[in-house]
Amino acid sequence: MGSTIEPNRLNRRDLIKRAAALGIAAVPVTGLLSACAASGGGGGGGKQESGKKSATNPFGVADSAALEVVIFKGGFGDDYAKRFESLYAKEHPKAKVSHTATQNITGLLQPRLNAGNPPDVVDDSGNAQIKLDVLEKAGQLADLGPLLDAPSVDDPSKKVRDILMPGTVDLGTVNGKFCSLQYVYTVFGLWYSGKLFKQHGWTAPKTWADFLSLGGEIKKAGIAPFAHQGKYPYYINVAIVDLIIKNGGLDTLKRIDSLDDSVWDGDAAKHAIEAVYELVDKDYLLPGTNGMTHIEAQTAWNQYRAAFVPCGAWLENEQLKATPSDFEMTFTPMPSLPGDKLPFEAIRGGANEPYIVPKNARNVAGGLEFMRQMLSKAGATAFAQTANSLTVVKDGIDPGISLRPGTRSTVTALKAAGANVFNPTYMYTASSLDVDMGNASAELMAKRIKPAEWLNRVKAATRKAKNGGE
Repeated sequence: MGSTIEPNRLNRRDLIKRAAALGIAAVPVTGLLSACAASGGGGGGGKQESGKKSATNPFGVADSAALEVVIFKGGFGDDYAKRFESLYAKEHPKAKVSHTATQNITGLLQPRLNAGNPPDVVDDSGNAQIKLDVLEKAGQLADLGPLLDAPSVDDPSKKVRDILMPGTVDLGTVNGKFCSLQYVYTVFGLWYSGKLFKQHGWTAPKTWADFLSLGGEIKKAGIAPFAHQGKYPYYINVAIVDLIIKNGGLDTLKRIDSLDDSVWDGDAAKHAIEAVYELVDKDYLLPGTNGMTHIEAQTAWNQYRAAFVPCGAWLENEQLKATPSDFEMTFTPMPSLPGDKLPFEAIRGGANEPYIVPKNARNVAGGLEFMRQMLSKAGATAFAQTANSLTVVKDGIDPGISLRPGTRSTVTALKAAGANVFNPTYMYTASSLDVDMGNASAELMAKRIKPAEWLNRVKAATRKAKNGGE
């Protein structure tokens, strides 16, 4: 995965990677709260470093202040971050920039938060992500508001906030504070092999009825119609919730995000979860997929053992080594259910892959400047070249850059969607709901519960989340 929520991506990625809640291991709030009191507000137990502010140094970065960067090495890799670090070093050549890549953000970050000596910039993603609402509640996140009001690198007449894709600020805001830069612009949906479909004369379905009908043809060809990343039910959650939102419309999205538990009594939720259960009931799942990691399921798909897999746009980069050169990775929106209020072309899309600056970091100013460089055209282009994905920088990519097939298909889908792009936020603001929903989804996909029980469990989980996760 790449995640905003994804093992190889955000909570993904997730991203999603996912962003959002791939991780079921959330850091206890009490542990971080006690750390807040112990840290005394100084990075590494000492004074935060700062220099003189200027037009080109809006945060007052001290020239020789070291900068420590921690990156979740998932679906996007970490080469892109090294390019960002080079951009930063160009502006501050006297600064020592250190780089750590990990897949265990919690294991690396939590002890340092507790000790009051966190790194300066963190890509807080993956299945071991520390949830943003937990960090914010514990007072561990720096306010990134000054970043939004700083001059952009490429055009100082514009503020950083003016060059961001719509929704970026909202998705990085927790309890009224902009505390996370959701950097990657990701779309979510289903993926298939263009080569496989051409070979069999199949057409990507636009309706759920056609999806099920095609599944029968696919199964006759000796291929499983559907694989999913069973060990990380975040992915199937995305598919389920997207079907619900497309069927019920934007009002349903608002009700889910506002933790209105009555939404799970409505027709949209019932229609969507019953539709997904049909994949289980018709035996359309790749054998073993319920126990597979994201990499295992996606690699089986790359091996033509399954026709469709749900994922965010980090998939192409995550699967580079496993994808045959002629695979023709292709993205398609979730198929339409009868009575959908949003068109087939509507997709989940938006900012994810959360980057944070810990409040008690020694070089908070450097962390903010690092993010400003990420949001330059050079930063956005570097990310597209090395991570095969788009960023939240408007018109940030050099038009001359060639894109891989999957990335190209997501750009096409985004254009086709137009204004019909939606992005739930409950994964960030009420992470316990995403975790509990994932547990229910895992049981559903394993055929241990039926749709009615899934709805009951998720309704109870929504009430729990509204009460603070208790």
